[in-house]
Amino acid sequence: MDVALLAHEQFPDRAKTAVGVLRYADYDVVAVLDRDNDGTRVNDHISDVQDAPVVASMSDVPDGVDALVIGISPIGGAFEESWRPDVRNALERGCDVYSGLHYFLSEDEEFADLAAEHGAELWDVRQPPADLGVADGVADSVDATVVATVGTDCSVGKMTATRELYEAAREAGMDAAFVATGQTGILIEGDGIPVDRVVSDFAAGAVERMVLEAGADHDYVFVEGQASIVHPAYSGVTASIVHGAQPDHLVLCHEVGRDSVHGYDQPLPPVESFVQRYEEFAEPVAEADVVGGMLNTRSVDTDEDAREAVADFADAIGVPADDPVRFGPDSVIEVIR
Repeated sequence: MDVALLAHEQFPDRAKTAVGVLRYADYDVVAVLDRDNDGTRVNDHISDVQDAPVVASMSDVPDGVDALVIGISPIGGAFEESWRPDVRNALERGCDVYSGLHYFLSEDEEFADLAAEHGAELWDVRQPPADLGVADGVADSVDATVVATVGTDCSVGKMTATRELYEAAREAGMDAAFVATGQTGILIEGDGIPVDRVVSDFAAGAVERMVLEAGADHDYVFVEGQASIVHPAYSGVTASIVHGAQPDHLVLCHEVGRDSVHGYDQPLPPVESFVQRYEEFAEPVAEADVVGGMLNTRSVDTDEDAREAVADFADAIGVPADDPVRFGPDSVIEVIR
């Protein structure tokens, strides 16, 4: 399927959904919409994903595209009105529109009318199922080994780490499943539940449901983490995933140089403290141990410096670590096996 990605003024550093789709989704990306980088190409900005032209608007995208994917999500998941002409243009051309925002496009009167008129689909990825319930505390009953990623903060690479672990496991012949808990993972996998949009009483139950379903058919289940246990706004999502999944193992994700909470004037605790924090937090429902680390070194220029940063991270947390994109996740996969 041919898609265009909307990422105005945020590509690539603040467009993690767009980058995730470029790297992992089974879509052919024909263009990225970014007014600031019009006239460039994706690989001028990021090299390890599929290439495509960067254009100023949907009107610059050639005919034949199947869907427009909103590849950015501001804090709070709001819809930016400057995107409206692009969404309108897509719908008028009969293109589907996929959105991971908290603002549901299907509830926007103009977009709903245009979609109906032109036979297009509006997929609000963050719309959870209506039949969720409270967790029963039985995710640990699955025979599969359940591995959840956790983070020191938001936007440190938990989805990427989970996806890399899952794909490396499958390449190694391990019978693995990927549990998507956020909009990017759901867009890539085509399935999942957006835990940050679920009523809080039912959030752990949503994760438990997915783990039970995946664990019934697979030997390893990799659960996409969200947020951080120390985040002042989003720690509830983290709690729901850890307690709902009842994981056997945890993989700690961090970004090199990150020393304050994303979007807040609040210092991060020392990286080494997170191992105990997460293990003690999980302990009432699961004897989960931190078995590996994933370090995002995208801001580091050379591989030599990146390897040194990964080694320092591994020493700090006392377990093997990788940069899953730059060097692969093999050392952590071996521990999980």
